[in-house]
Amino acid sequence: MCDGKCLDLIFAATESEASAGIAQLSKCLETQGLPPHKASDVKIALAEAINNVVEHAYADVTPAKVQVRCRLHKNWLEILIADTGNPLPGFRVPDGVPAPLGSTIQGLPEGGFGWFLIHELTSDIRYEHSEGCNRLSLRFDFPESP
Repeated sequence: MCDGKCLDLIFAATESEASAGIAQLSKCLETQGLPPHKASDVKIALAEAINNVVEHAYADVTPAKVQVRCRLHKNWLEILIADTGNPLPGFRVPDGVPAPLGSTIQGLPEGGFGWFLIHELTSDIRYEHSEGCNRLSLRFDFPESP
């Protein structure tokens, strides 16, 4: 913690550790003053991004750590997620176009909506890969309460 508005958390890139980390970060952000109307958006985007790290960045690579830093300000929240797994394809954030829906229930895609949700719920997304490290920044803007 720093000044009661920053939170740093490092955990192993496993499903169970990611789940526990997401829950801990969400709870801490709420107690630090994240507006209630933004809590669900933040938790969903955070879960999608961290689960992408666990499932894709560390696919075919020995899982290591995920580092998350949250900076909560009066009108915005920035979350930086860092890992040493595989970079995003093309070294860029996917467009966030949802997977096409099939015409039958059996034809529905199993995934393909994560980046769409992240794009829809955040105000800004930035990504860089340098020196073997991925850094994904998610920003959430919220107006000042009346």
